Amino acid sequence: MSSLVLILLTGIGLGALYFLVASGLSLIYGLMHVLNFAHGAFLTLSAFIGWQVAQGLGTASWGSFLLSILAGAAVGAVFATLTELILIRPLYERHIEQVLVTVGLSFAAVALFEGIWGTDAINIAGPPWLKGTTDVLGARIPNTYWVLMIAAAIVLVALVLFLQKTRYGMIIRAGVENRAMVTALGIDVRKSFTLVFAIGGAAAGIGGVLAMHYSTFVSAHLGATLLIFAFIVTVIGGLGSLTGAAIASVLVAVLQQFANFYLEGTGDFIVVVLLALVLLVRPRGLMGRTA
Repeated sequence: MSSLVLILLTGIGLGALYFLVASGLSLIYGLMHVLNFAHGAFLTLSAFIGWQVAQGLGTASWGSFLLSILAGAAVGAVFATLTELILIRPLYERHIEQVLVTVGLSFAAVALFEGIWGTDAINIAGPPWLKGTTDVLGARIPNTYWVLMIAAAIVLVALVLFLQKTRYGMIIRAGVENRAMVTALGIDVRKSFTLVFAIGGAAAGIGGVLAMHYSTFVSAHLGATLLIFAFIVTVIGGLGSLTGAAIASVLVAVLQQFANFYLEGTGDFIVVVLLALVLLVRPRGLMGRTA
């Protein structure tokens, strides 16, 4: 029983991490129809800056931990905003060029990060409580997973409320449906689109800092590794669906954890099989909209 609880809860916690990484990716594609392969670079830079902020303030305190998350979100938002303004804005509706530019940016960013922080992974330490565990029905659940679950829930609720309840959220949704009409009403849709990138980058920044604590290290390739699972989650959940991304994140991570435990480390293979099945049976994903 304790093993089952452990696998299930750690799977949900891992799924929360996948969602934090995939939420910005799904948001940007769902609203802007931009497949952003540089999303991992947003995550990695935020993790490095978050680590440096925590180092400067003292890694053992909760204050430095929270400030490092805020710093990561801010860095991710700024990086994403600059990417949209300089590289993506001239290429809307030119999807091949978007892919080439964002892929090129991701490779350039990894090389830059290696030049600044080195090629070796840097081990990190957070507040002592993160290293502890909490007993649930006999299973010792690492506290990092609880933080991931809380953060993912906050991000999901915040994104949904922003899109559904705020003026900018309504402008963004209207601009996606009929950009010409919204522009004719005197609203600058471009600013709203830039805001979408900033929010997606902030979500990636939060995910990057927490991924660093989950992995207990930060490296120039941290974002690239997680980006693979982010794309898998986004495709399975349905391109552009935040709710679908949340469901798929938990489904993929729990399945991965069970496969790793009961089928001797075949988790990644099982996830790829699941992706293939979804593409064959339901190409638009679990909650994707029909074309």
